[in-house]
Amino acid sequence: GVLAFKNGIYPVAVEHFKTAVALDPTYPVAKEYLAMAYYMQYVPGAISEENERMAKMAEDGFMQVLSEDPNNAVTMAYLAQLKFHQKKLDEAETWYRKLVSIDPNNKSAYYTLGVIAWTKSFTPRMEKRAELGMRPDDPGPIKDKKAREELKAKYLPVIEAGLQDLNKALALDKEYDDAMSYMNLLYRERADLADTPAAYKSDVEVADQWIDKTMATKKIKAAREAPKSAM
Repeated sequence: GVLAFKNGIYPVAVEHFKTAVALDPTYPVAKEYLAMAYYMQYVPGAISEENERMAKMAEDGFMQVLSEDPNNAVTMAYLAQLKFHQKKLDEAETWYRKLVSIDPNNKSAYYTLGVIAWTKSFTPRMEKRAELGMRPDDPGPIKDKKAREELKAKYLPVIEAGLQDLNKALALDKEYDDAMSYMNLLYRERADLADTPAAYKSDVEVADQWIDKTMATKKIKAAREAPKSAM
């Protein structure tokens, strides 16, 4: 089963792992691999009964593993990722929160929490802009106070939590350029909910600084990798 899994032959791997579990229902590694083999056959965004079946089998498998080993960080990360790919953002966030509670050094979990925060905020904010006749590149903040306050009440806590999560990711990896990119994006989300043009401008300036940091970090990392590529 492991050999088939490593070679990407996941349907074959599934059958071997199912046999292993049938022979020993207490075999935790086989159960974990079985769930992962189902997960690897799931295609994010694809709409079909077979794809949904794979997602369900993977989820059921992950949940069984976690019922027997609640602090299994690897399985929890896979389950959180599955929920994220299914766009079940609240469930994904719940699992990522559980993951960082048992694995506080998981930078990718904190990063994904930041991505979830941006994903939750971006679409309703842009829809409100369009509804108010504001183009995407029009300067903010959201010009209608009532609309802005409604968005702020619902999404500002989400944005602030996302910024905190990205800061934790960056504390673990100061060169985490993906996290820097979303720092930029979340500051722009926050800017549009600001009470004044001055506050909007201040957050946009911080966002621009994060763009600069992202580009500078990418350049440093590329320069570091260049000698290795030449070898």
